[in-house]
Amino acid sequence: MKQRISIIGSGFSALAASCYLARDGYEVTIFEKNKTVGGRARQLKKEGFTFDIGPTWYWMPDVFERFFADFNTTPETYYTLEKLNPAYSVYFGKDDYITIEDTLEKICIAFEKEEPGSSKQLLKFIKNAQNNYDVAIKDLVYRPGVSPFELVTPVTMKKIGQFFSTIKKDVRKAFKNERLAMILEFPVLFLGAKPDHTPSFYSFMNYADFGIGTFHPKKGMYQVILAIEALAKSLGVIIKTENSIDKIIVDNGKAVAIVTNGINYKSDIILSGADYHHTETLLDANYVQYSQNYWEKKTFAPSSLLFYVGFDKKLKNVNHHTLFFDVDFEVHAKAIYDTPKWPENPLFYASFPSITDDHAAPAGKEAGIFLIPLAPGLEDTPELRALYFNKIIDRFENLTSQSVKKNIIFKESFCVNDFINDYNSYKGNAYGMANTLLQTAFLRPKLKSKKVSNLYFTGQLTVPGPGVPPSLISGKLVAELIKKHHSN
Repeated sequence: MKQRISIIGSGFSALAASCYLARDGYEVTIFEKNKTVGGRARQLKKEGFTFDIGPTWYWMPDVFERFFADFNTTPETYYTLEKLNPAYSVYFGKDDYITIEDTLEKICIAFEKEEPGSSKQLLKFIKNAQNNYDVAIKDLVYRPGVSPFELVTPVTMKKIGQFFSTIKKDVRKAFKNERLAMILEFPVLFLGAKPDHTPSFYSFMNYADFGIGTFHPKKGMYQVILAIEALAKSLGVIIKTENSIDKIIVDNGKAVAIVTNGINYKSDIILSGADYHHTETLLDANYVQYSQNYWEKKTFAPSSLLFYVGFDKKLKNVNHHTLFFDVDFEVHAKAIYDTPKWPENPLFYASFPSITDDHAAPAGKEAGIFLIPLAPGLEDTPELRALYFNKIIDRFENLTSQSVKKNIIFKESFCVNDFINDYNSYKGNAYGMANTLLQTAFLRPKLKSKKVSNLYFTGQLTVPGPGVPPSLISGKLVAELIKKHHSN
């Protein structure tokens, strides 16, 4: 008889795990608290506009290809991918920006224009980043974080120094130009930590950025969720939405059932893709692995204040992805990581998917997503959201030399309280736990519970870490671990 697996949540990692487990002969049911699948990857549809509420960047296409190849299919079977050119632009002042195009050769030209001689340093830096990418993404991140010895290979031993230096040190040693340095430090923000706390080895993110490029799935990132959902269902996975979990029942140290909507679902194995901290609150206190004190001491990736805005005209002087680095990064970073508070002058990011994709907005109109990174756990009120929208929209108008306020049809916001309410996210964080040296690989919360047999975890709070590609990998890792301990 097939072993029954109940999966809590339907984000990228949970959906990926469900595919592997169903393929390997388990009877898999997913329980999702919200009305739609996808976890933090959802859509907002309003007045003909479509916004990705969650992830908007498609990096590391090879990880997606590897996932679908495990099921003898391809991403192209489910969605159309377009390489963006330009990938993004970065504003440093009024009408003053650097554009990152779609090949390393073009990026070298942009660097050279900014600082003569810098392209030579860039090629050297990216060559090392590519080497790290080959080691990390093709090998290390596909290890389950069970033992420190997973990190010890002949190749990694040669790179040991890169775990004790930082991205910031390496970048600043090679590039004296502040603007170029900021562009090279930007990708590690996806890992949820400051460049001066992120090990040098993570420069592989720079190769993902400059060496491979930025892509966009037609109709938005949610198409990837729909693709994995379709794959899961084709493999026999049952998905139940609007099923919030009230309790994980443990009998004699073994997870045996979940309780949702007043119903007990008996399970041979329980896998949670929901927030790790929240999942442990569903257990009796004696079965909790990580104390409140443990979580308090960890470095969490930022939360975010997001705005989804419909404009009644096309905007100018912006790209699909546009970053606004016209204020002091260090000051904003301190407000996130060191002394958590609302930043006085925040950096922000804006995405205009309708520049690339006519599915995102009605003809002649523009869909805009604005994001301000914030410390998790901050006070979140309608007044603060309004204040910060005005701050960034004023700067946006000035920096891009256009007036847009009077062209706003509507705006919706999403912030700390929503991350908590919609995703049970610890302190309302947006991206999980940061990848600092002491929160890497085997030092992250474990895929397998140490206190409850048959209970497993997946997602951005465990290995390998934050981001969509790591979440897909996390799903594969936990499925392999389950198969190892519970072969059908």
